[in-house]
Amino acid sequence: MTSLELSNLLKNFDQLTILVVGDFFLDRYLMIDSEIAETSVETGLEAHQVIEIRNNPGAAGTVTNNLCALGIGHVVALGVIGKDGHGSDLTQELQQSGVDTTHIISSSDRHTPVYTKPIRSSSGEEMERIDIKNRSRTPQELESHIIERLGFLYGQADGMVVLDQVQETNCGVITTKVRKVIAELASSGDRPVLVDSRSHISSFRNVILKPNADELKGLIGNETDAEKTALALSSKTGRPVILTRGSNGIVASDGSETYSLPGIRVPEPIDIVGAGDSVSAAVTSALAARASLPNAALLGVLSSSITVQQIGTTGTASPNQILTRFREQFPDGSAS
Repeated sequence: MTSLELSNLLKNFDQLTILVVGDFFLDRYLMIDSEIAETSVETGLEAHQVIEIRNNPGAAGTVTNNLCALGIGHVVALGVIGKDGHGSDLTQELQQSGVDTTHIISSSDRHTPVYTKPIRSSSGEEMERIDIKNRSRTPQELESHIIERLGFLYGQADGMVVLDQVQETNCGVITTKVRKVIAELASSGDRPVLVDSRSHISSFRNVILKPNADELKGLIGNETDAEKTALALSSKTGRPVILTRGSNGIVASDGSETYSLPGIRVPEPIDIVGAGDSVSAAVTSALAARASLPNAALLGVLSSSITVQQIGTTGTASPNQILTRFREQFPDGSAS
């Protein structure tokens, strides 16, 4: 890929519609000032003092953030939130980033999933997190609404990202029935459907799998040859595989060819939260714009190298940042 080819690829993103279906969380950052901590009169325990609150879309919302930052013309969200204040905050943040939230389903039967992250303001250190998520089965009525909207929205999209964040079986948006519908929709292979699943990646069919090294162990065991493993997995699934390897970059395979894209070294400090989501957004967008698999993987490497440098938040990468990083890494103007 040349610098000009990358620039033209990024310019085409505003013509795309990308659907993101899955578990949308609210990332709630509480900035704690330890110097003004108080002691609770009632319990004698330390009362942490919050001096700032930041809300960001998390999980599937991190993917939509990255898609919007990339300049995708129409980013559509399909998920479920609760009829609560956290749901209102999440919807507001999604809309402010440019996401179409028309198809976010609000239900009194569910909590809005929340990752509450206390942060020491003096050091940026994250303290013990507090999680809110649904641990009961997703009601069948909600499941039917998701499936109905999924079929309609898929027909309008150039590509789709599936973010399966909830580990408890059938307690999130991507239930067994929803997963089956995704497989049916993706069976034609006429557009990229990329799946990132924390605990159920082996249960998806007809899709582009994006496992990290830990998730890969659940698929194939302890195979250590990344290129061999990606090739075998892609041959088995009949779809490309994007294996993310942290600072070691990405291995991508289409079942016949395998491409190893080294990671881009960046100075400390770094924050890896959301790096995989930036890869999901970049790869899906590139493939939807008809980029080759190695070029899509390269865009994923470039994007994630930028997001990890954004500390204490789930980062994004803009086209200008990506072009700048490309020119830094390939001063002769070509990544070939």
